[in-house]
Amino acid sequence: MIKITKKGNKAWVTFTLPASEGESVEICGEWNDWENEPMKVKKSGEFYITKVLKTDKNYEFGYRVNGNEWRCDDELGCIPSPFDSHNSLLEL
Repeated sequence: MIKITKKGNKAWVTFTLPASEGESVEICGEWNDWENEPMKVKKSGEFYITKVLKTDKNYEFGYRVNGNEWRCDDELGCIPSPFDSHNSLLEL
């Protein structure tokens, strides 16, 4: 699930994945040169992270589950990447 709150030229984007996805989840995207960022865990077990991003841009990203499995966001679907895999596309 993705929640977006826009204000001016910035957007607060909260990415959330169910607890059933795995034991650990990191998010990687164009906004940080594809560096792994660990997602926090809510009391419910859900994984989440909030990023502040510039609007009027598109960002490719994905989730790394349990340190090795690459996943797209179910809500946004997948687009092909140049590395023979798929990424999600966030359009702000």
